[in-house]
Amino acid sequence: MHARRGRTGRPRRTRTLVALTLLASALAACGGGEDASRPTLDWYNFPDDSGALQQAADRCSRASGGRYRISYHKLPRAADGQRQQLVRRLAAEDDSLDILGLDVTWAAEFAEARWIREWTGEAKRRATEGTLRVPLQTATWKGKLYAVPYNTNIQLLWYRADLVPTPPKTWSEMLTMSRELARRGEPHYVEIQGAQYEGLTVWFNSLVNSAGGSVLDPSATGPSLGPPAVRAASIMRDLADSPAADPSLPNQMEDQNRLAMESGVAAFELNYPFVYPSMRSNNPRLFKDFRWAPYPRVDAGRPSRPTVGGIDLAVSAYSRHPGLAFEAALCLRNRENQLTAALEGGLPPTLRALYDEPAFMKQYPFSKEVLTSLESASVRPLTPAYQNVSIAVSHTLSPPSEINPESAVDTIGEQIDQALRSEGVIP
Repeated sequence: MHARRGRTGRPRRTRTLVALTLLASALAACGGGEDASRPTLDWYNFPDDSGALQQAADRCSRASGGRYRISYHKLPRAADGQRQQLVRRLAAEDDSLDILGLDVTWAAEFAEARWIREWTGEAKRRATEGTLRVPLQTATWKGKLYAVPYNTNIQLLWYRADLVPTPPKTWSEMLTMSRELARRGEPHYVEIQGAQYEGLTVWFNSLVNSAGGSVLDPSATGPSLGPPAVRAASIMRDLADSPAADPSLPNQMEDQNRLAMESGVAAFELNYPFVYPSMRSNNPRLFKDFRWAPYPRVDAGRPSRPTVGGIDLAVSAYSRHPGLAFEAALCLRNRENQLTAALEGGLPPTLRALYDEPAFMKQYPFSKEVLTSLESASVRPLTPAYQNVSIAVSHTLSPPSEINPESAVDTIGEQIDQALRSEGVIP
C-alpha cells in the first residue's frame, strides 16, 4: 500500500520530516541552538559601566549574520590588574581569548612576545582608513600594525572663568596666575596627578615632548631626555614648591583632582574630559563657570604635546577564529559603536569624521580642542619594556617637591638604559 500523497505528489511523511528540519533551523537562528551552530568570540576589555561596550558586542553579533557571537568579558578595573590577567593567560597560550582590549602602552610588549597578530591586507586598510594618526602610533611596533584604536583620550586644561577670565597659554603663566589668586585669598590650586604611579609618568612625558624632546631615542634603544627633560622636571618641581600645589599633590590621581576641583578649592585642573559631566552633575553652581583650554605650553612659540591614552583592540595569537576576530574587532570600533562609546561612555573616538558629527559636538562642546590636541599629541615611549620605563620615571620624580632636575634626569636615564638592556617579559 502506498502512502497518501498531497497535491505535490510528495509523501506526507517526507513533508513532515522537511517541516521539522526547517523548524529546527529556525529555532537555531532565533537563538535556540546558536552556541552550537556558530563560534563565540571572547572579547576581554576594561570594565565599562555605561553599557556602551555590551551594546557594541550585541550589535556586531547581530550584524555577523549568524557567523559569530561576541561575548564581552570585563577585566579588572586597575590597568595593572588587566595587564596581569592577560599576560598570564597569553603566556599559557590560552585559546579562549580572541579579541584583547590593550592599554595604549602594551602593543609593543605583546607584539614582541608574539602574543598578538599583525594586521595586514584588507583588515589593515580598514583599520587605518579615517583613523587619527597619533592613536595609530600606539598600536604600531617596528613599523607593523598590531591593533586597531578603539578609543583615545587626552588631557585639557580646565579652569574657572569666574577666577580666570582668560586661560593661561603656558605653564609659567598658569603659575603666575595661581600665585596672584593665592595673594588675593582666592581658590588657586592647580590640580594634577602627583602620586607615584602612571599619571606622574604621563605628566613628565607630556612636558618633555612639549619642550621639544622625547624620553627615548627614535630607535627606542636608549634614553633621549637631555635639556627638554630637565626643563620638564623643573616645571614639576616649581609647581610643587609654589602656592599652586594642592597639599595632597604627592597622593593625587585623576579622581582626587576631579573631587578637589568640584569642592571649589582649585582654579585649574589638568585632566581628561570625564570631569565635564561630573562637574555638571555634582556642582551645578561651579559648572556655569567651568571652562576648558588646550594643555599649557612649555614655550609660548611651541605647541603643547599632551600624552594620548585609550584602548587598542588586538587579536590573540592563540585565537581559534582569527579571521572572524579581525572582522569583529573592526565592527566593534566602527562609526556607530565609537559614537555610542563617546556619548554614553565618555570615550573620545579615534575616527576623524566623528569630530564633525553634530551629536558628538553637542555633547562634547570641547570637541574642537580635543581634536586639535590629538593631532599634535605625543605617545608614551614605545617599547616592550614600557612598564619598567614608567616605574623608573614615577619613582624618581616622587614626590615632585623633592625633585632635583639634573640629578633626577640622570637617574631616569640610567634606569631606562638598564630596563632596555634587560631580557624577558615583565611579570
